[in-house]
Amino acid sequence: QVDNAKLAADDFRTKYQTELGLRQLVESDINGLRRILDELTLCRSDLETQVESLKEELISLKQNHEQEVNSLRSQLGDRLNVEEWFIKQTEELNRQVVSSSEQLQSYQAEIIELRRTVNALEIELQAQHNLRDSLENTLTETEARYSSQLSQVQGLITNVESQL
Repeated sequence: QVDNAKLAADDFRTKYQTELGLRQLVESDINGLRRILDELTLCRSDLETQVESLKEELISLKQNHEQEVNSLRSQLGDRLNVEEWFIKQTEELNRQVVSSSEQLQSYQAEIIELRRTVNALEIELQAQHNLRDSLENTLTETEARYSSQLSQVQGLITNVESQL
């Protein structure tokens, strides 16, 4: 029993040391992660501060821009409104682009249709050529047959004339 108790105690001591080592590793990992978290928190605060200062700078720049635009508008008065002219020109150009795009699509569809028609006509032309060739062959054969028959008839006529 004493030996079994010693073995059990040794086994528990080994498990304890293993668990203690694992705990120390986990604690060191946690401490490392806490340091990283602290660094990230500092970075985040710096970034938030930068964002706030950039927002303030953006607001200031917008106000300055608006003031400069108003100042220029007041100097120019009603004589020239560049922004409205630019918007109108842009809208007109966009309408022309849309119109041109629609025309281009229409022309492309027409070209496709014309190509189909050309292909169909070429097929029809080839069929007509084949028909003509066939008819010419038939004509040649018929002429040859009638020529042969004509020469036979001519021979018969010559025989009958000589008999007469």
